[in-house]
Amino acid sequence: MPIFEYKCTSCGEDFEKLVFGNKEVTCPKCSSKNVKKKFSVFCASGTERPLAGTAVSSGCSSCSKTSCSTCR
Repeated sequence: MPIFEYKCTSCGEDFEKLVFGNKEVTCPKCSSKNVKKKFSVFCASGTERPLAGTAVSSGCSSCSKTSCSTCR
């Protein structure tokens, strides 16, 4: 589904809109047509392997070892 994030340049409202084709987008708060598409990032969850370019945790967050007494 093509859901995009927008920011209204007239009133500052942040909103999401489901947009098909070249449909004109208006602000739901003030009805202004002065809106800018925001850069959106997405997240994938439930993957069995780390996504390409992501770091793999090598162990404990309180030390650099892979296993210690505080990890257990």
